[in-house]
Amino acid sequence: EIQLVESGGGLVHPGGSLRLSCAASGVFIDAYDMGWVREVPGKAEFEWLALYRSDDRTTYWGSANGRFTISRDTAKNMVYLQMNNLKPEDTGVYYCTKPPTRGRGTQVTVES
Repeated sequence: EIQLVESGGGLVHPGGSLRLSCAASGVFIDAYDMGWVREVPGKAEFEWLALYRSDDRTTYWGSANGRFTISRDTAKNMVYLQMNNLKPEDTGVYYCTKPPTRGRGTQVTVES
C-alpha cells in the first residue's frame, strides 16, 4: 500500500519561504513520477504545481514556475517542494502525489 505523508506547511508572511516534505512508503520514488498539487480553495479541484519525473526531468505549472523547486532524496524516499516568494494566493492545502494516490495534505497559509 502506497502512503504519502506531507509535512512542512504553516503560516508565512508574503515573500517568505517554506519547504514541504513528503515521506513515501510502499513505493520507490525513483521509479515513478512524483509531484505536488494544490487544492483550489472553494472548489473540488486540484492544480498541478510540480512534477519530478522518473527520468529526472522536472516540470512546473502556472505560478510555481520560477518560485517553486521540486526535489527528491531517493535514499530517504522523500520528495520536497521548496517554495519561495510566497504570495497570499498560494494559500491552500498542498498534496504530494504519485498519481492517482495523494497524501492527506499540509496547509499553507500566506498572510500579512
